Formats: sequence, structure tokens, C-alpha cells
Amino acid sequence: MTQTSENVTWLTQEAYNKLKDELAYLTGPARTEIAAKIAAAREEGDLRENGGYHAAKEEQGKQELRVRQLTQLLENAKVGEAPASADGAVAPGMVVTIAFDGDEDDTLTFLLASREYASADVETYSPQSPLGAGVIGHKVGEDAEYELPNGKKASVRILKAEPYNG
Repeated sequence: MTQTSENVTWLTQEAYNKLKDELAYLTGPARTEIAAKIAAAREEGDLRENGGYHAAKEEQGKQELRVRQLTQLLENAKVGEAPASADGAVAPGMVVTIAFDGDEDDTLTFLLASREYASADVETYSPQSPLGAGVIGHKVGEDAEYELPNGKKASVRILKAEPYNG
């Protein structure tokens, strides 16, 4: 199966390891802990009016959802290598500087990546966000459009796009 840039999640080795450790905890010790909570609450009696049991089951559901999210994320992860900037096209894993409505005094610089790749150094926008999806594939110097929450279109000019090396 080939991966397109839309379903690839770019991660640093550190972020990948952190997520892998979280998944190992959730599928190991955390599952054991929640099973023990459920068993203890079940022993308290009538399950229809057992708040502890229902809370533990809800916690288990949230935990299993996070396991599925992490599993999918890690399956589609690309670790440590940002895209090359040879063709100058915006792609996930790049730091992009844009000018709103072509006004070079009104700019924004951001990392185009998933939140798991987020850096304290630069703001992060998802490739699936309206702005992220609008700039992907455009080259430096080109104009791109994206849809605002109110349904109107906004225009930006790509000023810079370079691989993230954080």
C-alpha cells in the first residue's frame, strides 16, 4: 500500500517514541488497572445503579478509543525525515510562511504537521485543516485559497516553504 502525503503523519523520533510508550502503557498496565476497577465495582452489587461501575466502563471506552487512534497514527507515521524542498512545493513536515491577501506585513509562519509533531518553537497546523489543505502542493510565490469557518474564501501567498529540522 502506498502512502500519500495526506495520510502520512510526520513525527520526530522523540514524538514517535513517546506515542509508542503511551500505546504500550495503554495496552498493558492501563488495561489491567481498568479491568481491576471494573471487577471491584461489579462486586459492589446492582450494576444499574452502580456509578463506579459505569464510570470505569466509560473510562475503558475512552482508553480503547485512544489505543485505536494511536495504532492508526503510528501505522501511518513517517519518522525523522521531512520532505525535500527541491521542488519548492508545500508538503506536510515543512515550515511554511504565508502572507494574508498578499500583504507581506501580515504574515504567519507555521509547521504543517499533525498535533503529535507539534513544536514549542513554531505554531502547528494540520494538513487536514482548512489552511493546511489550502496550501499543500502550492509553490513559493504562488497564491492559494482556503475556506474560512464562515464559508468565505481567504487568499494567501506562499512566501517560504522549507523542511522542518526541529
